Amino acid sequence: MLYRFSHKTGSYGVSIKEEDDDQVLVQVEQVIKHPKQGDLHSPNESEDVFFHERRALSHFEKRYAKRSQLRDFNVEKMSYEESLQQAISNLEEQLKEKNDAHAKRSLQNLEQLKHDYSIQYKQKFY
Repeated sequence: MLYRFSHKTGSYGVSIKEEDDDQVLVQVEQVIKHPKQGDLHSPNESEDVFFHERRALSHFEKRYAKRSQLRDFNVEKMSYEESLQQAISNLEEQLKEKNDAHAKRSLQNLEQLKHDYSIQYKQKFY
């Protein structure tokens, strides 16, 4: 069974691997929303901030979470690679609509991440 799990600015489909009271070990199975790029403390800023490159959690990556952090899985189930591609495309569309300095810098980060993901998952991300 999959659950929705938010981590930083990303959202993922996860399965539970271990349970201990309120603490659960979850494993990433799918990307729902790719993390935002840039400085989380200064959103939409690109000048005079450390502009972070934020990767999605990897396939099969595990994290501890509280049970209260898990939500109903309410999206279509798909492979990790397909879901990552869809999440990247959705974020790119949003950024292209904004067309500001932050969006341009974020799109540059995503281009580098797509290259890195292509190597990691041995498939082309466009």
